[in-house]
Amino acid sequence: MKNKVILVSSDQLGKGDRELGEGVLETFFTILKQRNELPKAVFFMNSGVFTLTEESFVSVHLKELESKGVEILACKTCVDHYGLAEKLTAGKISSMANFIDLAAQYEILTIS
Repeated sequence: MKNKVILVSSDQLGKGDRELGEGVLETFFTILKQRNELPKAVFFMNSGVFTLTEESFVSVHLKELESKGVEILACKTCVDHYGLAEKLTAGKISSMANFIDLAAQYEILTIS
């Protein structure tokens, strides 16, 4: 997993019931943070940036991943679009250019 970057493009995992999708995404990160091998980074775009705010239970797990050395990155364009710059509690704002640089070096695992 250390040679991977995870791309998160939604604040829920899967299509269908929103509450279920949010819970499944939280479970994904709960299990991921317990792994010995962690990804290089997790890049959030579109509505995925909402998971970096205190309104999402996922943000707690993302803070833990960050403390373990995983880069938690939020798409600046998306953060600006949703007006979340002051509401992020995990991660840091990054650029699409940074994501492209990561994609050139690491395998991308997209979850949606």
